[in-house]
Amino acid sequence: MSVRIRLNRIGKKHVPFCRIVATDSRRARDGAVLADLGTYDMLKSTVVRFDEQGFDHWVSVGAQPSETVQKIVKSFKKAQKKEPIVSVAAPKAVKKPKKAEPKTVKAKKVVQEEKKSDS
Repeated sequence: MSVRIRLNRIGKKHVPFCRIVATDSRRARDGAVLADLGTYDMLKSTVVRFDEQGFDHWVSVGAQPSETVQKIVKSFKKAQKKEPIVSVAAPKAVKKPKKAEPKTVKAKKVVQEEKKSDS
């Protein structure tokens, strides 16, 4: 079985988005896969997620990456050298205290009651 690392399209019409997968070369483009190695946004030309260890494993056991995947991996590694990706936890959401009911409604009722009691 010859294994290829190639792109598997998952996006909608006019919104191309791909998975980087290891699959049998005889399978269809969107057929069964052996391993999911990452995702690639074709509109922005950016790697969204990439499993570098998984990619290296499949290449070490004889998988052949397609030309497109080779270019994507090369640009990913070059970008990673420039700016190492550091995962940062998202800041916790701060709950705002609920505002009290406006006092003007109560004040109007008090004023109306005073007018009734004066007459």
